[in-house]
Amino acid sequence: MRHISKRYGGVAALNDVDFVAYPGEIHAVLGENGAGKSTLIKIAAGVTDPSDGELFVEGKRVNFRNPTEAMAAGVVCVFQELSLLPDLTVADNLSIVSPPRRAGLINSRAQRKRARELLAMIGCEDIHPLELVRNLPLSRRQMVEIAKALAKRPKLLILDEATSALTAADVERVYAIIRRLRSEGVGILYVSHRMHEIEALADCATVFRNGRRIETFRKGERSVGAIVQMMIGRELNHHYPEKPVPNPASPVALSARNLTWGQQLRDISLDVRKGEIVGLGGLDGQGQRSLLFALFGVLKGVSGTVEVLGRPLRLSGPRSAMRAALPMALIPEDRKTEGLMLPMNVRDNISLASLSRFQKGLRFDRHSEHAAVERIIEGLNIKIADLAAAVSTLSGGNQQKVVLGKWLMTGPGVILLNDPTRGIDVGTKQEVYRLLRDLADDGVAVLFYSTDYAELIGCCDRVLVMYDGGIARELAGEALNERMMIETALNVDGKGQAA
Repeated sequence: MRHISKRYGGVAALNDVDFVAYPGEIHAVLGENGAGKSTLIKIAAGVTDPSDGELFVEGKRVNFRNPTEAMAAGVVCVFQELSLLPDLTVADNLSIVSPPRRAGLINSRAQRKRARELLAMIGCEDIHPLELVRNLPLSRRQMVEIAKALAKRPKLLILDEATSALTAADVERVYAIIRRLRSEGVGILYVSHRMHEIEALADCATVFRNGRRIETFRKGERSVGAIVQMMIGRELNHHYPEKPVPNPASPVALSARNLTWGQQLRDISLDVRKGEIVGLGGLDGQGQRSLLFALFGVLKGVSGTVEVLGRPLRLSGPRSAMRAALPMALIPEDRKTEGLMLPMNVRDNISLASLSRFQKGLRFDRHSEHAAVERIIEGLNIKIADLAAAVSTLSGGNQQKVVLGKWLMTGPGVILLNDPTRGIDVGTKQEVYRLLRDLADDGVAVLFYSTDYAELIGCCDRVLVMYDGGIARELAGEALNERMMIETALNVDGKGQAA
C-alpha cells in the first residue's frame, strides 16, 4: 500500500499510510479500536475503496471493486464479524461461492467430502458437515470461518481477532495452522489485541494510531510496554482500578439456589452483594454463558430459584428480569448478532432497551431521548461522527460501548456481563474496568464472565470457578491468583492430581 488514505465525511480513518506485507511472514497489525486497522484490512480485502493511494499485489497495481476480485488475486480475510449463513449447513457454507457441480447441479456428496477435508485440515473433525451453523457455539463457528478462508487457497491471509472467540484448544489449532501456512509461503496479516499472541506468533509488527502508521519493527525490538505506549500515545500507570475492602454487611442483590438446566448447569447456588464484582472463571464451555442466560430468563426449562433483593424472580423471560426489584441487564458475548442492530443508527441502538421511558401517552418524547443518549455517549466517551451514523460504521471498541450504554440507560441494579472486553483494545478495556468499578461503588451488583484469567483477578472481588456445569470453588483474597484459577479450572489439586 502506498499513500493510502480513507475519509468518511470529515473523519480520516486512514491518513497517508504506507504498508508492506511479505510472503512467508506473520505481520501483526496493532492499535486501539478506531486506530485504522479495520479500514486497512477492508481496503486490502476489497470491501471498501481508498479515498487516495495505490494498492499492489505481487508488484502489480490492483483496484479491487469487491471482495471476490481480492480473493481471485489471493487476498482472503477472516473478519471478526462472521460471514457464515446460520440457516445453512457447514458444508453449504464452506462451498458457498463455488460449490462442486455435476451435470450442472450441486454435487452434495462432493461438497460433504470437501467439507470433511477442510475441517480435518484445521483439526475440527468433530464438526459434522451437515450440522446447521446456527447450532454451533461461537468458537466452532469461528473455526468454520477459518476453514472457509483456507478453501480459497490464499496467498495473503488476513485474520481479524481470529482467536477472540475460541477455546484454548482451538487457539492452539489456529497457531499450528498459521505456522504451517507461513512455512508454505503464505503471508499473514494478524490483527489482535492479545499481546501474548503477538509475542508467540509475529515476525514483525506495525502499530497504528489515529489513522496513521506509527512504526514497523521486527520481533524482539520493542518491549510490550513500549508497544502499548505507541498504541495509545500515553503511559498506562494502573491497569486495574483499586479494589475496596469487602463489606459483608452489604445486602444480597442477586441470589440463586440449586439452578439446574439439562447437563449444562448442575445445582448452582450463588450470592452477589450490592457493590460487589463477582467473576465467573474456568475453561470456556463449562456453563458460564448458560448461567448468565438462565439468570436473565433466556433459557426455558431451568429449575431452581432466583431472588433479587430478597424477592423471588420468575424465570419467564428477559422482561421479568428487567422489571425485577433491582432491574437486571445482560451484556451479551457477541455484540454483532446479540447486542446491536447493525444497520440502525447509534441513537436508536442506545435507546432501544429504554423506549418506554420516553413514551408520554400517545406521544414519544424525542427531545428527552436525544438528551439521554448524549449523556451516555459523553459518559462512556463513545467516538462517533454523528448520532445518525449506522452503528456498523463504528470501531469494535465503540460498538461495545454502545452495547454497554444501551443497558446502562435502563438504570440496572444487577449487571450480567458475558466476556465484555473480547476483541477490544487495551485502552478501551481500561475504560470498561473503570466503569465496572464505578458502577459497583454506586451499589450495582456485577456478575462478570471472562475468558481472561488476569482480567478476573484484576477486576473481581471474588471469582466462582466453574467446572462441568457446576461451581468448583470460590476464590478470594490471596487465593485469587492465576495458579489457583488454573488448577481449579482443570479440576486438579495443588499436587497436579485430579480432584
